[in-house]
Amino acid sequence: MNMKIDILTLFPHMFQGVFEESILKRAIDEGKVEINLVNFRDYTKDPHNKVDDTPYGGGAGMVLMCQPIFDCVASLRKEDSVVVLLTPDGEVYNQAMAYELSQEKHLILICGHYEGFDDRIRSICDREISVGDYVLTGGEIPAMAVVDSITRLLPGVITEESHINDSFHDQLLDYPTYTKPRVYEGMEVPEVLVSGDHQKIDQWRREESMKKTQERRPDLLEK
Repeated sequence: MNMKIDILTLFPHMFQGVFEESILKRAIDEGKVEINLVNFRDYTKDPHNKVDDTPYGGGAGMVLMCQPIFDCVASLRKEDSVVVLLTPDGEVYNQAMAYELSQEKHLILICGHYEGFDDRIRSICDREISVGDYVLTGGEIPAMAVVDSITRLLPGVITEESHINDSFHDQLLDYPTYTKPRVYEGMEVPEVLVSGDHQKIDQWRREESMKKTQERRPDLLEK
Protein backbone atom coordinates (compact mmCIF):
# COMPACT_ATOMS: atom_id res chain seq x y z
CA MET A 1 0.00 0.00 0.00
CA ASN A 2 1.44 3.36 -1.03
CA MET A 3 0.50 6.41 1.01
CA LYS A 4 -0.66 9.75 -0.32
CA ILE A 5 -0.19 12.92 1.72
CA ASP A 6 -1.71 16.27 0.74
CA ILE A 7 -0.38 19.27 2.64
CA LEU A 8 -2.50 22.44 2.66
CA THR A 9 -0.22 25.44 3.06
CA LEU A 10 0.23 29.05 2.04
CA PHE A 11 3.99 28.53 1.77
CA PRO A 12 4.71 25.44 -0.37
CA HIS A 13 8.29 26.52 -1.08
CA MET A 14 9.17 25.97 2.58
CA PHE A 15 9.02 22.21 1.97
CA GLN A 16 11.32 21.95 -1.02
CA GLY A 17 14.65 21.34 0.70
CA VAL A 18 13.15 18.92 3.22
CA PHE A 19 11.48 16.69 0.65
CA GLU A 20 14.40 16.75 -1.80
CA GLU A 21 17.00 15.11 0.43
CA SER A 22 17.82 11.84 2.16
CA ILE A 23 15.25 9.16 3.06
CA LEU A 24 12.21 11.28 2.20
CA LYS A 25 13.45 11.91 -1.34
CA ARG A 26 14.20 8.23 -1.85
CA ALA A 27 10.75 7.21 -0.59
CA ILE A 28 9.14 9.69 -2.99
CA ASP A 29 11.30 8.63 -5.93
CA GLU A 30 10.53 4.94 -5.30
CA GLY A 31 6.80 5.63 -5.14
CA LYS A 32 6.36 4.55 -1.53
CA VAL A 33 4.77 7.87 -0.68
CA GLU A 34 3.19 10.60 -2.80
CA ILE A 35 3.38 14.08 -1.29
CA ASN A 36 1.41 16.96 -2.79
CA LEU A 37 1.75 20.58 -1.70
CA VAL A 38 -1.53 22.43 -2.13
CA ASN A 39 -1.73 26.21 -1.79
CA PHE A 40 -5.21 26.77 -0.42
CA ARG A 41 -5.07 30.40 -1.55
CA ASP A 42 -5.90 28.95 -4.98
CA TYR A 43 -9.33 28.05 -3.61
CA THR A 44 -10.39 31.43 -2.25
CA LYS A 45 -13.44 33.09 -3.75
CA ASP A 46 -12.47 36.49 -2.38
CA PRO A 47 -12.01 39.03 -5.19
CA HIS A 48 -8.78 40.22 -3.58
CA ASN A 49 -7.42 36.68 -3.15
CA LYS A 50 -7.69 36.89 0.64
CA VAL A 51 -7.69 33.81 2.87
CA ASP A 52 -7.84 35.60 6.24
CA ASP A 53 -9.72 38.39 8.01
CA THR A 54 -9.90 40.19 11.34
CA PRO A 55 -11.36 38.24 14.31
CA TYR A 56 -14.90 38.85 15.54
CA GLY A 57 -14.77 40.44 18.97
CA GLY A 58 -11.54 42.25 18.22
CA GLY A 59 -7.95 41.31 18.96
CA ALA A 60 -4.58 41.23 17.28
CA GLY A 61 -3.70 39.36 14.13
CA MET A 62 -5.60 37.80 11.28
CA VAL A 63 -7.66 34.60 11.27
CA LEU A 64 -7.82 32.05 8.44
CA MET A 65 -11.30 31.93 6.89
CA CYS A 66 -13.41 28.81 6.44
CA GLN A 67 -14.22 28.99 2.74
CA PRO A 68 -10.80 28.39 1.13
CA ILE A 69 -9.93 25.53 3.47
CA PHE A 70 -13.39 23.92 3.35
CA ASP A 71 -13.36 23.97 -0.45
CA CYS A 72 -9.77 22.76 -0.69
CA VAL A 73 -10.39 19.81 1.64
CA ALA A 74 -13.62 18.95 -0.20
CA SER A 75 -11.72 18.77 -3.51
CA LEU A 76 -9.14 16.35 -2.08
CA ARG A 77 -11.06 14.24 0.40
CA LYS A 78 -11.86 10.63 -0.46
CA GLU A 79 -13.65 7.90 1.47
CA ASP A 80 -10.39 6.73 3.07
CA SER A 81 -8.93 10.19 3.80
CA VAL A 82 -7.91 11.32 7.27
CA VAL A 83 -7.85 15.10 7.73
CA VAL A 84 -5.34 16.35 10.31
CA LEU A 85 -5.25 19.89 11.66
CA LEU A 86 -1.85 21.02 12.95
CA THR A 87 -2.56 23.24 15.93
CA PRO A 88 -0.96 24.03 19.32
CA ASP A 89 -4.05 22.78 21.17
CA GLY A 90 -4.17 19.36 19.51
CA GLU A 91 -3.04 15.97 20.87
CA VAL A 92 0.68 16.05 21.59
CA TYR A 93 2.31 14.02 18.85
CA ASN A 94 4.25 10.87 19.73
CA GLN A 95 5.63 7.71 18.16
CA ALA A 96 2.45 5.72 18.78
CA MET A 97 0.50 8.29 16.75
CA ALA A 98 3.12 8.10 14.00
CA TYR A 99 2.52 4.34 13.77
CA GLU A 100 -1.25 4.86 13.66
CA LEU A 101 -1.06 7.45 10.88
CA SER A 102 1.42 5.35 8.89
CA GLN A 103 -1.36 2.76 8.45
CA GLU A 104 -3.64 5.23 6.64
CA LYS A 105 -3.91 5.41 2.86
CA HIS A 106 -4.46 9.15 2.52
CA LEU A 107 -3.63 12.00 4.87
CA ILE A 108 -4.63 15.63 4.43
CA LEU A 109 -2.56 17.92 6.67
CA ILE A 110 -3.78 21.47 7.25
CA CYS A 111 -1.12 24.03 8.20
CA GLY A 112 -2.54 26.86 10.25
CA HIS A 113 -1.02 30.34 10.13
CA TYR A 114 -1.34 33.92 11.33
CA GLU A 115 -3.20 34.45 14.63
CA GLY A 116 -5.18 31.26 14.14
CA PHE A 117 -8.05 29.80 12.14
CA ASP A 118 -11.81 30.03 12.24
CA ASP A 119 -12.83 27.45 14.84
CA ARG A 120 -15.42 26.00 12.47
CA ILE A 121 -12.57 24.49 10.46
CA ARG A 122 -12.26 21.89 13.22
CA SER A 123 -15.59 20.44 12.07
CA ILE A 124 -14.03 18.99 8.90
CA CYS A 125 -10.99 17.49 10.66
CA ASP A 126 -10.60 13.94 11.97
CA ARG A 127 -7.63 14.65 14.23
CA GLU A 128 -5.84 17.64 15.72
CA ILE A 129 -2.12 17.36 16.39
CA SER A 130 0.42 19.48 18.25
CA VAL A 131 4.17 18.85 18.06
CA GLY A 132 4.76 20.32 21.52
CA ASP A 133 3.84 22.91 24.07
CA TYR A 134 5.16 25.92 22.21
CA VAL A 135 3.93 28.15 19.40
CA LEU A 136 5.39 28.37 15.90
CA THR A 137 4.59 30.86 13.15
CA GLY A 138 2.62 28.22 11.27
CA GLY A 139 1.95 24.55 10.74
CA GLU A 140 4.57 24.01 8.05
CA ILE A 141 7.40 22.86 10.34
CA PRO A 142 5.05 20.55 12.31
CA ALA A 143 3.84 19.12 8.98
CA MET A 144 7.44 18.37 7.98
CA ALA A 145 8.03 16.58 11.29
CA VAL A 146 4.83 14.53 10.97
CA VAL A 147 5.53 13.55 7.35
CA ASP A 148 9.12 12.57 8.14
CA SER A 149 8.15 10.46 11.16
CA ILE A 150 5.39 8.67 9.23
CA THR A 151 7.27 8.10 5.98
CA ARG A 152 10.18 6.28 7.63
CA LEU A 153 7.66 3.75 9.02
CA LEU A 154 6.22 2.84 5.62
CA PRO A 155 7.15 -0.63 4.32
CA GLY A 156 10.45 -0.67 2.48
CA VAL A 157 11.52 2.88 3.35
CA ILE A 158 13.96 1.75 6.05
CA THR A 159 14.56 -1.70 7.52
CA GLU A 160 11.94 -2.80 10.02
CA GLU A 161 14.67 -3.50 12.59
CA SER A 162 15.71 0.15 12.48
CA HIS A 163 12.37 1.56 13.59
CA ILE A 164 11.62 -1.30 15.98
CA ASN A 165 14.72 -0.19 17.91
CA ASP A 166 13.79 3.50 17.83
CA SER A 167 13.31 5.58 20.92
CA PHE A 168 9.67 5.53 22.10
CA HIS A 169 8.88 2.29 20.24
CA ASP A 170 8.09 0.59 23.56
CA GLN A 171 7.83 3.74 25.71
CA LEU A 172 11.59 3.65 26.32
CA LEU A 173 14.40 5.88 25.08
CA ASP A 174 16.92 4.25 22.79
CA TYR A 175 20.01 2.55 24.23
CA PRO A 176 23.50 4.08 23.70
CA THR A 177 25.27 3.15 20.46
CA TYR A 178 28.96 3.29 19.50
CA THR A 179 31.18 2.79 16.48
CA LYS A 180 34.92 2.67 15.72
CA PRO A 181 37.41 3.44 17.17
CA ARG A 182 36.94 1.39 20.32
CA VAL A 183 38.81 3.99 22.40
CA TYR A 184 38.56 7.73 21.68
CA GLU A 185 40.19 10.36 23.89
CA GLY A 186 40.21 7.89 26.77
CA MET A 187 36.55 6.94 26.39
CA GLU A 188 36.08 3.22 25.75
CA VAL A 189 33.22 1.30 24.22
CA PRO A 190 31.51 -0.92 26.84
CA GLU A 191 33.11 -4.36 26.95
CA VAL A 192 29.82 -6.21 26.48
CA LEU A 193 29.34 -4.73 22.99
CA VAL A 194 32.54 -6.35 21.70
CA SER A 195 31.99 -9.65 23.54
CA GLY A 196 30.09 -11.34 20.73
CA ASP A 197 27.51 -12.60 23.24
CA HIS A 198 24.25 -11.38 21.70
CA GLN A 199 22.11 -12.44 24.63
CA LYS A 200 24.21 -10.33 26.99
CA ILE A 201 24.21 -7.47 24.48
CA ASP A 202 20.41 -7.53 24.27
CA GLN A 203 20.16 -7.59 28.05
CA TRP A 204 22.61 -4.68 28.38
CA ARG A 205 20.72 -2.63 25.80
CA ARG A 206 17.41 -3.22 27.57
CA GLU A 207 18.91 -2.23 30.92
CA GLU A 208 20.52 0.88 29.45
CA SER A 209 17.21 1.89 27.82
CA MET A 210 15.46 1.54 31.17
CA LYS A 211 18.22 3.47 32.94
CA LYS A 212 18.21 6.33 30.43
CA THR A 213 14.43 6.56 30.45
CA GLN A 214 14.34 6.61 34.24
CA GLU A 215 16.92 9.40 34.36
CA ARG A 216 15.65 11.58 31.51
CA ARG A 217 11.97 10.76 30.91
CA PRO A 218 10.48 9.02 33.96
CA ASP A 219 7.05 10.11 32.72
CA LEU A 220 7.34 7.50 29.94
CA LEU A 221 7.74 4.72 32.48
CA GLU A 222 4.63 5.92 34.31
CA LYS A 223 2.65 5.33 31.10
